[in-house]
Amino acid sequence: MPRNSDWPTAIHTGCLRKRSARTAATAMCDPKSCSVMRSGAAGTTLLELLLVVTIVGVLLAVSAPSYQSSLKSIHLSSATTAVTGAIQSTRFRSVVSGCEYTLALTQGITTYQLAWQTPSGTPPACPIGSAFTNVGTAIPWSTSGDVSLTSSITLQFCPNGTVGLYSTGSTGCGTAIPSFTLSNGSSTTKTILVSGVGNVTVTSP
Repeated sequence: MPRNSDWPTAIHTGCLRKRSARTAATAMCDPKSCSVMRSGAAGTTLLELLLVVTIVGVLLAVSAPSYQSSLKSIHLSSATTAVTGAIQSTRFRSVVSGCEYTLALTQGITTYQLAWQTPSGTPPACPIGSAFTNVGTAIPWSTSGDVSLTSSITLQFCPNGTVGLYSTGSTGCGTAIPSFTLSNGSSTTKTILVSGVGNVTVTSP
């Protein structure tokens, strides 16, 4: 039989255990406790987000002109490669076919048009001074829209491999050295010089 003095202690101990369990459960769901936990959690504030957006905007504004300039330079180089390739391939076609060819570049248009003297007779031959007929449709040498030709020019290719400037009524390849310039709308240009024997040279100022 326990002493009377032991009852308060036993009752007190049991109550403490029950109260501790209730207190822990209540604390886990207590809104105040949750709010305290949330306020200490890591997160992004509106001010921080605006700061990041501002920094990105400044970086884009600084890099945009440089990017546009680089893109224009790439377009100009690509157009120059296309034109010089067309000149070299047309010269080769003239030599192989034994017929004269012309390659026309028109200012304001980013395409070139090939024409040749249609063979006639038996065996087929292309007499000097015969009319030129277009070969297919015009071929684009640039599609970017920011590269242009500073002046119109028509090159004439002879079967012996020589190249000159074409003029209406010409009876053969002229002796003038073809030269023209491509521009990307800024200060950058490419000047293409074609020698009398078909060598192509590209220079930049």
